[in-house]
Amino acid sequence: MTLNWPSYLRLFESGELRRRAREAINALADCILCPRQCHADRRQANPHSYCHVGQAAVVSSAFPHHGEEDCLRGWNGSGTIFFSQCNLRCVFCQNFGISWQGHGQPVTADELADMMLALQDQGCHNINLVTPSHVVPQILQGLAVAAERGLRLPLVYNTGGYDRLETLQWLDGVIDIYMPDFKFWNPATARELTRAEDYPEVARAAIKEMHRQVGDLVLDQHGLAYRGLLVRHLVMPSGLEETRQILRFLAREVSPETFINIMPQYRPAGLAACYPEIARPLRQAEYEEAVAKARQEGLRRLA
Repeated sequence: MTLNWPSYLRLFESGELRRRAREAINALADCILCPRQCHADRRQANPHSYCHVGQAAVVSSAFPHHGEEDCLRGWNGSGTIFFSQCNLRCVFCQNFGISWQGHGQPVTADELADMMLALQDQGCHNINLVTPSHVVPQILQGLAVAAERGLRLPLVYNTGGYDRLETLQWLDGVIDIYMPDFKFWNPATARELTRAEDYPEVARAAIKEMHRQVGDLVLDQHGLAYRGLLVRHLVMPSGLEETRQILRFLAREVSPETFINIMPQYRPAGLAACYPEIARPLRQAEYEEAVAKARQEGLRRLA
């Protein structure tokens, strides 16, 4: 097995991947998979859980995505699977219909595996799991089926960063590329915009654990990522002080070699118009200052 082959193949061959999938699926009976820890019985069709997702994951779409970072999209695209609903639900979400309203269809493990294999057949460079935090058990179950049927692409865990450490342990040796978004530094901001005051603390711990598992981002000879941590940070209007704190944390407490995408595309989507401080687009000067702050903090690997 070559160095840049996906790590989950070792776990599949040993039987550990299926064991973890069974354990994770059983945990749906009293769900504490994410930091909300709502204790819902998600084996039911319509559980009283924060994410509103039962035993079947709900998928909005699956397609080769050509709008991701260069090191993920390459020339054939990143094989993106958008999971519906969310354990965070930012009020400004640009995918409001997916994350809040749950647009999509329930899928079985076999159907999820079919999606992964179809994306591989289309030449995608990786399988990009978007908003996966609340469906880790279903992902493990589908991955075990897909690996048995020939899946050989790296897995990208594309998350908002609100991930419980105990759940991330199931993914150790499974995920090749972690791509969390670190959104806010201040608990008050997180409370207002996501109803998750503990988000900054949770995200810090989760990102450290992700880095422990996969290290700094590594690219192959073609510039494609095959293992490591890639952090996204969406710059918010009037949020540059929080941006500075996040960048400093990444440089000093994770790694100065952290690969980071400082994103300028904020616009007031979803319910953002109800929150005056974020009811406007980001200004170009704010984005440029955020990039300058990254360099001041010693971060040089910018997407």
